[in-house]
Amino acid sequence: MAFRAKDKDKHSLLLFSFPKDKALNSILAKAKYLLYILLFFSLWLFLLFLCFPPSPDLSPSSATAGGGGRGDDDLPRPPEKCDPDIAPFYIYDLPTRFNLALLRRCRSLNMYTDMCPHVAHRGLGQPVPHPLSSSGGDAASPSWYATHQFIAEMIFHARAERHPCRTLDPSSAFLFYVPFYAGLYTSSVFRESDRAVRDALAVDLAAHISAHASFRRGHGRDHFLALGRTAWDLMRSDAASSRDFGANRLLVLPEVLNMSVLTVERHPWDGRNQFAIPYPSYFHPFSADEVAAWQAEVRRSKRSYLFTFVGGPRNATDKAAVRAEILRQCGASDRCLRVECEPGSPRCHGPDRVLAVMKQAEFCLQPPGDSFTRRSVFDSVLAGCVPVFFSEHTAYTQYRWYVPSRAEEWSVFLGPDRSGRIGEELSRIPKEAVERMRETVIDMIPRVTYAHPNASRSALGFRDAVDVALVELTKHVRSTLHKT
Repeated sequence: MAFRAKDKDKHSLLLFSFPKDKALNSILAKAKYLLYILLFFSLWLFLLFLCFPPSPDLSPSSATAGGGGRGDDDLPRPPEKCDPDIAPFYIYDLPTRFNLALLRRCRSLNMYTDMCPHVAHRGLGQPVPHPLSSSGGDAASPSWYATHQFIAEMIFHARAERHPCRTLDPSSAFLFYVPFYAGLYTSSVFRESDRAVRDALAVDLAAHISAHASFRRGHGRDHFLALGRTAWDLMRSDAASSRDFGANRLLVLPEVLNMSVLTVERHPWDGRNQFAIPYPSYFHPFSADEVAAWQAEVRRSKRSYLFTFVGGPRNATDKAAVRAEILRQCGASDRCLRVECEPGSPRCHGPDRVLAVMKQAEFCLQPPGDSFTRRSVFDSVLAGCVPVFFSEHTAYTQYRWYVPSRAEEWSVFLGPDRSGRIGEELSRIPKEAVERMRETVIDMIPRVTYAHPNASRSALGFRDAVDVALVELTKHVRSTLHKT
């Protein structure tokens, strides 16, 4: 009887527990399917993000977004007076395919680099700590950025949009700015084997701009472009003997030959309408006080080394031989501070590292790079380090609007007969002469610097790289139109 009672109790327990287990299993099954659905959508969103990354902010005010400015971009400003030496200029409102739409595919603008971080903040790039910051590197400065070397066209556009000499009325303009991001487009199609496809947007731009009455009136002589890449990248020759390295033909199109072209490197021999502007460095000040504080800092820097070289070797060119010799001599001298750059290494691109090295040396060696010019020239000026050149085309024939006419006032030139003994040649220069050269270099900082796009003329109190270009363009176009 006891056995049967026990068995009956067990049977009763099973009868009462079965519905509960069934309900629990149903809930678990539904939860499992819900989990599968959530995982599927999470994976879908992740793949969507990878394939279609978020575009950078393309609005005109994006220079201040996310640490890009001082937060006063939307506040009304009192009208500022135009520099009397700069003629009124008009900025064409181009179809976005020529500028802003390019930025939406920022990951493919450069075959070597994801350009999305670099096109942020209107081309200034990502904010970085002030080089004098002792905060450990977390506090970004509104005036210091990890600016890409080939981004000048974006920064020029941003500065021009808010410039007091800009006019919105084309009938009152003397100069006409065509804000085509040709450098970014060029680098995005370097690997395109079909030359017609590679040239397509350049040809499109020439046709578009030449259809305007303002262009036809002066045949383009009062129009200008600003480029962030070297002129070589936009001057392809289709001659059978010419090597094709991926360039397009923008600068040899008939419509463009009458225009003025601002570029970080002009063609030394065939660039009659080309004028070199500085490569952008890392400092984009809002005020004259910021510039003066930085100049004071580099003046008091302790320079324990005679010379320095920040750069890497090159392959199979005359420029490669010069660099190899510089690396050899620098490595053999205890008076040289060498930072050898390797592909993909951040050590030669971080503003704090680059400027810290250059501030420790009296002279900064500036051999040609992949082309004649180097962004490092302007990094060395920013650091108050006297540049040493090995080719006249690295600066002297390039940046005539920006550098003193007498090369010996601000730099040293070592030709082939002197470059074999760099340390010996530099140590012969009297200390007083070095100090004079360094002071001239430090005085050059404002005019080779791209001020922050949100900076006001009244706060700056000096002409930055964009202002200098506009002053000189005004002179050039007046002279050109006077002759016709």
